[in-house]
Amino acid sequence: MGVFGLLAYASGLYFIKPDLGPQVLLATLAFIHLCDGILCLIIARHGGRTQTGWTLAGLILGVWGALPLLLLRR
Repeated sequence: MGVFGLLAYASGLYFIKPDLGPQVLLATLAFIHLCDGILCLIIARHGGRTQTGWTLAGLILGVWGALPLLLLRR
């Protein structure tokens, strides 16, 4: 298992479609991380939290960065 296999496992895409090529995997991960960053920005804005930090967390960590924000109370 190479780097792309580890990325597929860590993101959960391996469980959805295990035979993704490296280019499709990277494009899909980039799109998912962009959506997670936007989601974190919106949730942080409505919750009165730091928008820049949470947006960067969503962009870098993906769903793992959005999860704490979704679980935090106001």
